[in-house]
Amino acid sequence: MRRGLSLIIAGAALLAASCETIENKPTYVGGMWGGEHIGIIFQGGLAEVKFDCAAGTIDDPIRAADGPFMAKGSYRAGAAGPVRVGQIFRSQRATYSGAIARNVITLSVQLEDDGTTLGPFTLTEGQPPQITRCL
Repeated sequence: MRRGLSLIIAGAALLAASCETIENKPTYVGGMWGGEHIGIIFQGGLAEVKFDCAAGTIDDPIRAADGPFMAKGSYRAGAAGPVRVGQIFRSQRATYSGAIARNVITLSVQLEDDGTTLGPFTLTEGQPPQITRCL
C-alpha cells in the first residue's frame, strides 16, 4: 500500500513539473494578418511578407505578446509584368519593427542597403491583404 502511494505521489509530481514547462513555453505570432498594401503569413513566429510589387521574410521569431518588437529579415522588390525565365530579383537585408496591440500590428521596414524606411503599415489578424499588383 505504501509503495502504491509513493508511485501516485511521484506521478503527480512528474505531471505538475511537465505542466509548468508547457506554461512557460513562449508563444509566437501565427496565422494570416492583412492590411493596406501588405499581407503577412506567420508560422512559428517566422513569416512570409507580401507587399505591393515586393516580397520579404521575417527570419526572427516574434512573440505573441502586446508591445514592441524588432526582427531581422529580407526584402525583395518585384517588377511589373510577367516574370521571365532566369529573371533574378535582388534581395536585401531588412529590419522589421513595430508593436503588437491585441489583434493589430503596426509595422515598419528599414532596408539596410540604402536606409529606406517602408511603412508604417497596419495589419489586422485574420484579415486578407489589400495588395495592388505591379503596373
